[in-house]
Order: sequence, then C-alpha cells, then structure tokens
Amino acid sequence: MAADAHAPTPSEYIVHHLTHFNGTGEPQKSIVDFSLFNWDTIFFSVLMALVAAALMMRAVARINSGVPGRYAGAFESLIEFVHEQARGIVKGDLTYIAPLAFCSFLWIVLMNAMDFLPLDLLPKLWETYYAATGRDPHHAYLRVVPTADLNGTLALAIVVLFSTLYYGIKIKHPGGFIHELFSAPFGSGLLLAPFNFALQIIEYAAKTVSLGMRLFGNMFAGELVFMLIALLGATATWWGFGLHFLTGLGWAIFHILIVVLQGFIFMMLTLVYIGQAHEEH
Repeated sequence: MAADAHAPTPSEYIVHHLTHFNGTGEPQKSIVDFSLFNWDTIFFSVLMALVAAALMMRAVARINSGVPGRYAGAFESLIEFVHEQARGIVKGDLTYIAPLAFCSFLWIVLMNAMDFLPLDLLPKLWETYYAATGRDPHHAYLRVVPTADLNGTLALAIVVLFSTLYYGIKIKHPGGFIHELFSAPFGSGLLLAPFNFALQIIEYAAKTVSLGMRLFGNMFAGELVFMLIALLGATATWWGFGLHFLTGLGWAIFHILIVVLQGFIFMMLTLVYIGQAHEEH
C-alpha cells in the first residue's frame, strides 16, 4: 500500500487486495458483476495463454529438430497422459478433444501458479505507477490470479458448456439432440416432456456453475490464506516473522499440489462432460 497517515488495518489490507481493477477506481458491488470488465483478470488470463502457447511452441521446435531432450520429452509424456485419459472417457474422435483438455490443463495451472508471486509485488508496482501518473494509489486495485475471480472461472465453464452442446449436436445430430432433451431421463411422452426438458436444463446449469465454482473456491481460499500469512509478517515481532516464514513456506509447498490438482480436476471434468455428450440416453 502507498504511504498514508496511518497504516492500513488488516481488513483494509485484505479488501484492497481482493478488489479487481475494473476501470472505475471503485470496488465491485458483488462477487459476480457482468456489467464491468475485470481488466486484471482479462490481462493475466491472456498473458498466461501466451505463455502456454510459447511453452508448447518451444516443445514442438525441440521435437522437430530431432533432438527433443528432457524438456520436449516431459511435454510429450504429459500429452500422452492426457490423451490416455481422454481415450478412457470419451468414446469418439479425440482429434480436437484431447488438445482441448491438454490446453485447458496447462492454461489453468499457469493461471493458478500466479498465486506463487510475492503477494504485494505487482500491486506495489501498480500503485507506484498510479502515483507517478498523478492518480490516487489507494484506487490502484490489482489481482493477479485469474482463477480466483468467479467471472473468469465461470467463463471457462461456459466454454466447456458450449463444447458439450456442440459435441452433443454433432454426434446425435440436431434432431436426436432435441429429442433427448425432451425424452431423457424419464422417457418419451407428451406429459413427461416438460419435466425432462426442465431437468436437462437444470443439469447443464448445475454442471456449469459447479465447474466454475469449484476452481474459483479453491483458488480464492488459497489467495486469502496467503493474505493472512502476509499479515503475520506485518506484526513487527520476531514470532510474527517466524510464523510468517514457516507458514508461508508450508502453505506454498502444499499449494503446489492445489495448483496442479485443480487444473487436473477441471481437465477431467471437461472430458467427462464431453464424454457424456457422446452417449445416448
């Protein structure tokens, strides 16, 4: 935070770090707000997508050179692992499904990994920029973990939803897909059709919301724990600094598992939902 007449209280510190940069200079009114763009989420999402693309292009260049080495070998092993998972879940052509699963896994892991950056590093630089341009640094909000924003994770889940609908229509054809909407799970019948359709809509909505909420909840909680650990270091006592170091180190090590696991879970659920779109009910 920028220097002021008094240091921020713990609640002020946390609220400031949990506020997105949306161009208004004010905190958002709700956790999901589609009336504004969270530009920090968009920026870091695109940045991590470019990093993922650069990593994959580097691996491809190594493989094409004839001397792949350990880097390309690690990528090849990971791709084969994802392809095996896709083959075991989706009963159909994996030409586009397996790459979709792999890209979602790598992209989400990279976005999650932004949580390992020092908590105040980029926000402090953002505040310095604000002050240098004559603006109030107290309004220099910035969050660097895109998956800790429910707007971002719901957007990812909606992409999975549309992928599911696309493959459902492609595999079953429009007529078969619409017939299934009104005939499953209770069976065909004019009286049962409204109940079947309502349940299908609820199922699609529940899958989408739960997919986005699961990723968001885990990453938001991890980000909040890092903030609480950071506050320990602000106590200006030896025991506070000691706890700050030990708990921060322990949580960072444990968080490695969370970062990778959440990317894996999202990838697997994506495959499961697309696999269900290939099945007849």
